[in-house]
Amino acid sequence: MDDGMISLAQMQWLELYGADASGCGDVPFEQEDSDGALLHRHAEMQQLMRRQFRMGRESCRHDQSEIASSNDHVIANVEYPSRVLYLIHAYRMHGHRHADLDPLKLSSNDRSIVADLALRYYGLTDDDLGRIFPTGDLHAPPQMPLRDILSILQETYCGHIAPELMHISDTARRVWLQEKLESVRSKANFSADKKKKILEKIMKAEEFERFLHTRYAGQKRFSLEGGESVIPMLDHLIDEAAEKGVEELIFGMAHRGRLNVLANIMGKPISDIFAEFEGIYYSDASEGAGDVKYHLGCSTDVVTRTGNIHLSLAFNPSHLEAITPVILGSIRARQCRRKDKARRKVMGVLLHGDAAFAGQGIVAESLNLSELSGYKTGGTIHVVINNQIGFTTNPYNARSTLYCTDIAKMVQAPILHVNGDDPEACCLAMDLAMEYRIRFRSDVVIDLVCYRRHGHNEADAPEITQPLMYQTIALHPTLYQLYRDNLLKQGVVTDAEVDEAVAQYRLCMTRMKEEQSGKSPSRPNSLRGRWHGFTHIGAEEPTTTVAADTLQSLAEQVYTFPEGFTLSRQVSKIFMQRIEMMRGDTEIDWGCAEAMAYASLVQEGGWVRISGQDSGRGTFAHRHAIVYDQKTGRGLMPIRKVENGPLSHFIVIDSMLSEAAVMAFEYGYSIAEPRALVIWEAQFGDFANNAQVIIDQFITSGESKWRRMSGLVLWLPHGYEGQGGEHSSARLERFLQLAAEDNIQVVNPTTPAQLFHLLRRQYLIKTRKPLILFSPKSLLRKRLTFSSLVDLTSGGFQPLLAESLPAVVVANVQRVLLCSGKVYYDLFEAREILKRYEVAIVRIESLYPFPKTMLIQEMAKYHATTKVLWVQEEPENQGAWYQIKHHLKRSLLPTQKLYHISRAALAAPASGSSKRHAMEQQLLLDRALTL
Repeated sequence: MDDGMISLAQMQWLELYGADASGCGDVPFEQEDSDGALLHRHAEMQQLMRRQFRMGRESCRHDQSEIASSNDHVIANVEYPSRVLYLIHAYRMHGHRHADLDPLKLSSNDRSIVADLALRYYGLTDDDLGRIFPTGDLHAPPQMPLRDILSILQETYCGHIAPELMHISDTARRVWLQEKLESVRSKANFSADKKKKILEKIMKAEEFERFLHTRYAGQKRFSLEGGESVIPMLDHLIDEAAEKGVEELIFGMAHRGRLNVLANIMGKPISDIFAEFEGIYYSDASEGAGDVKYHLGCSTDVVTRTGNIHLSLAFNPSHLEAITPVILGSIRARQCRRKDKARRKVMGVLLHGDAAFAGQGIVAESLNLSELSGYKTGGTIHVVINNQIGFTTNPYNARSTLYCTDIAKMVQAPILHVNGDDPEACCLAMDLAMEYRIRFRSDVVIDLVCYRRHGHNEADAPEITQPLMYQTIALHPTLYQLYRDNLLKQGVVTDAEVDEAVAQYRLCMTRMKEEQSGKSPSRPNSLRGRWHGFTHIGAEEPTTTVAADTLQSLAEQVYTFPEGFTLSRQVSKIFMQRIEMMRGDTEIDWGCAEAMAYASLVQEGGWVRISGQDSGRGTFAHRHAIVYDQKTGRGLMPIRKVENGPLSHFIVIDSMLSEAAVMAFEYGYSIAEPRALVIWEAQFGDFANNAQVIIDQFITSGESKWRRMSGLVLWLPHGYEGQGGEHSSARLERFLQLAAEDNIQVVNPTTPAQLFHLLRRQYLIKTRKPLILFSPKSLLRKRLTFSSLVDLTSGGFQPLLAESLPAVVVANVQRVLLCSGKVYYDLFEAREILKRYEVAIVRIESLYPFPKTMLIQEMAKYHATTKVLWVQEEPENQGAWYQIKHHLKRSLLPTQKLYHISRAALAAPASGSSKRHAMEQQLLLDRALTL
């Protein structure tokens, strides 16, 4: 072959591994790395690629005299030596289809035949097994007999670890993974001490489940039996993470195996778990509802061989994958607090079920967050506990994909399928996943193929729906039996020492149960660390006013731009008006009041984070928290100019088009960082129902169930303006239905000053309660709503706003209208037109907690009035009426009678006809003022 010619084998190499033979091209490492570290790793990858290319090129210069005619073969037109390069590629692409992954061997008889892995597909036969062929970029000598090449490929890609890598478009990452796997043939080589530790962890996992099964027969525990390899995997991960400098590991998982993880990984006292099985809880009714034992979380500090590491397992409802984005938000908050720009000090680990990972859409939403600048955490290690069943549903009814993990390919995450009955392979897979995550700061998935020894819960009868599977499981040895026998054969352990270890652990659990009997579990303290200084109840009201000169100075700093930055004329005009507003020259609109609330908090050292669809500009073009140079397109956040202090920070993020995952992410952020004002904004308020699970299971009930507070603000544009059923209502009634135990705040502010004080209060008060903020739309530019500068420099948020009427007017009031939100201004303007000054209007700004004392005092002024009406824009079956009418009735004088006026009950929130809307609104106003 002429040295100047490029063979087909070399062309194949270039096609598969990059067009630039001298390097690997641009490697998408995080920009947050230091330039030196980035260049070092890039150069390292270039060197690796050059070496492999040279190896492939030299291998292809094989002596042509040894090549037999191939005209009668399938690929007759391909250069003979290069056929093995195609075969190598095929094993990397499809080897997982022939891997030994299923501990039960249920799928072994109908395993798909992949034609690409057959020798004859490449015009090769068994007669070629002894021939010498080039190995290309295989981690092997440049030339080897075909049988040895096949041995490497089958061991690496078809054993107990079966990697899926070829969907990864980043050459550097793919080649790195290939090198790692092929260099060890996907086989672990642990020391005897490491093997003993793995056996110990498996033993404790099995014995713990067996103890619970016998002592608490019939109780649900969602056992880990069949998937016990999770325990040594997580234990190995903790050791390796600490060695690599990780300071915090944040875990999320559903209920299967949670008790085992709590006991054998998190270090939760087993006696506390026994107490929970016996129905003894530390909480009483005054401390909330509590939760079942297999939803509880735990935080602890663990000492490893290389140092301490903090572990946190999040609380989780039964909604399985809902915890996924919550964990991501928690990780991001911790990384920001530690200024961990490299994202290597705090790392997330998510344990999934196979049916949930494939079936629940929030998984795809969460994966989509992984590389977005406002949400990325530097990669998550995903472990899918693949029981090969979902409750009673078989895999072929649970997904349309080959594997339950295929969804992760959307972010090009490497996927390592591993046989759950080989704990050493499982630990090796975890080792590789950990190293990949640290190096490339990207998601990685382990598909732990195992089984579920019992039914969905321990009282279930799975053999009814899966008779063959459970006949096999009944005969299948436990993981402990298998691995113990293996180590006995190797001479790593003896019968005597393993029997002694089992006896000692059983005795330990028995003693703990006896000592615990009748005692309450230890009381966890949820107000430690970052939560120190906060309280669940009784927080003192903070001062939310800001001096006028401070506001003026902030406005001038924020809205003065460097020379050369070209604002749009519209935005420039808005910003000049805001400076005038803060000078007291003109009234303050909503956008200005909101911006000054943030700027004042940030200047005082505060931390503000806002995210949502179009939040930078604002759906209604009123916020302009991000502005863009009209000549260069460069973006800038003006409020960042006043950041002041180590944790002073302002960020606003235009989120992806998702509600559930993004809201959950912000909830997770808020519970991990109480000293930040975290806001999730809906484009329109009703879109929040896409995240109803997060609202129901976390935001409104998390404190009652788990004693975990959150200060998250849900910013929900709300108001009836003829825009139809999907752009009118933020579903006020649903949040009021969820309100109890002082769990949330539901507010509907009607002035910019109220919004200013409300936002500052939410940050400054020493408690954390979710704030459900029903924000205006059309009112944003309604001058009648605007506030004065003195409204920001004095007072505070008022749960109730009453009219200041002279005594003589009060005496002549014939009816009092109670309302909340935008309808107040409709009533006010209609009253002015009709000159019905005998009608008083009272605004309820806080619907929960309800300002009952304030309303009683206000209604006492109108002792001569007998007619009181609650007026709402929403249909009768929606809005606040049904949820607050008992409060209203109890606030009236005995002589006063309560009525209500609203739209007629509707199945939808509003009419789709603007004409009908206008007619309904006018009728509502007429009835309120004249009937």
